[in-house]
Amino acid sequence: MEEVMNETHKAEDIKTGYHPGGFRIDKTASPINRYTKWDIAPDGSWTNLKPVCFHSLPEDGWIEVESFDWAVKGNT
Repeated sequence: MEEVMNETHKAEDIKTGYHPGGFRIDKTASPINRYTKWDIAPDGSWTNLKPVCFHSLPEDGWIEVESFDWAVKGNT
C-alpha cells in the first residue's frame, strides 16, 4: 500500500484509500468489496473483512493510496 500524500481527504473524494479506523474504499474492486470494514490485528494486518455501504463510512480522515497490494502481509 503506497500512500499518495500525507494529507487526509473526504470519503467522497477517494478512489482507492483507507481510514485508520479500519475502513477501505477501493472503487476498482468488485461491488461487494468496494466499501469494507476490517479488524486490524495486533501485528498490523487487516482481517475479518465485512462489506459496508458508503453511508456507513467515516466522512473525513481518509488517506489516498495508489492501490492495495494484496500479496504483501499486512495488506490483507
